[in-house]
Amino acid sequence: MTTISEQLDETVKAIRERVSASPKVGVILGSGLGPFADGIADLVKIPYGELPHLPTSAVVGHAGNLCFGRVGDVPVVCMQGRVHLYEGHPIASVVHAARTMARLGVSSVLVTNAAGGLDASWSPGDLMMVTDHLNLMGTNPLIGPNDAALGPRFPDMTTAYDPGLRDDLAAAATEVGVSLRKGVYAGLLGPTYETPAEIRMLRAMGAQAVGMSTVPEVIALRHMKVKVGALSCITNLAAGISATELDHSEVEETARAKRDDLARVLGAWIQRAGKR
Repeated sequence: MTTISEQLDETVKAIRERVSASPKVGVILGSGLGPFADGIADLVKIPYGELPHLPTSAVVGHAGNLCFGRVGDVPVVCMQGRVHLYEGHPIASVVHAARTMARLGVSSVLVTNAAGGLDASWSPGDLMMVTDHLNLMGTNPLIGPNDAALGPRFPDMTTAYDPGLRDDLAAAATEVGVSLRKGVYAGLLGPTYETPAEIRMLRAMGAQAVGMSTVPEVIALRHMKVKVGALSCITNLAAGISATELDHSEVEETARAKRDDLARVLGAWIQRAGKR
């Protein structure tokens, strides 16, 4: 049985046969946010299904491509969509694309996601800087034997979301004139949306947003000593707060409506992160 490191080497080898770029910044694009990757310069797009060990997503709004190119003068690699634990993939497969970006040599990864808002004063379409997270998924990508070639057995998560990248995000949002909220992201397994009681619990625990992704990728990246920043698009208000029934089409619609703002913020953020 191959190790995680050996699988990553096989994935990177297959990538290097198709693209020679050395990305500095990685970008993970969440539900409905994938079109950002189509606008990067010198775009080279590789479907996940054409690379070893990368599973493909069946979720609407997740195209499933690894995209290489430039944003300004910063070489980037973008995950155009992601797979989720609730699809039935092993957690090692869920984080394999993120680990691949780390193995390709990126110094920072900027993560985006669609999330439910837990504050009744917030509105669908708000953008939130993630300052910390709650791992309530019931699992962790580091469970099992530790691969010392990736990182230590017990990685510190005090600064899971890098303070410098958070400063860069705040400055980028100000630069392009987009307001930004801040908060804690709660990661749950899904695929059901939460009950009103669960939302009350999350609010009591200090969360401002909830979603079904991001946390495993952040843990895997920090294990590999990659700096991480995250930005949530609040696509709906959560159960017990929203006046309407929750639906994934609402998530996609709100994400589409915020694409221009998100693209401007993300572009300015990449420029700053690329200088670190």
